[in-house]
Amino acid sequence: MNAPPFPSEPPVTLGDDGCWHIDVRGLAPPQPLVAILRRIDAHGHDGRPLVVHHDRDPALLYPELAERGWRAEPIAGEPGEVRLLLQPW
Repeated sequence: MNAPPFPSEPPVTLGDDGCWHIDVRGLAPPQPLVAILRRIDAHGHDGRPLVVHHDRDPALLYPELAERGWRAEPIAGEPGEVRLLLQPW
């Protein structure tokens, strides 16, 4: 039996703001990209945006989102955090 390619994925939680949240800070590339895309691909869109908490600008994520019909908008976050609001076009 092969081991999974990555450790367990970060949990996705429903925030008080009504958005889903995924915190990928501290994960080594490409784990953040994979976790975010798996969330989008597996769960699609239930009418709620996905807020990503990241520690760097995920440049490789943007073309992947565009291919899936999603967009990313930077929003205010904690100091040193890149926070993105993801939602379908």
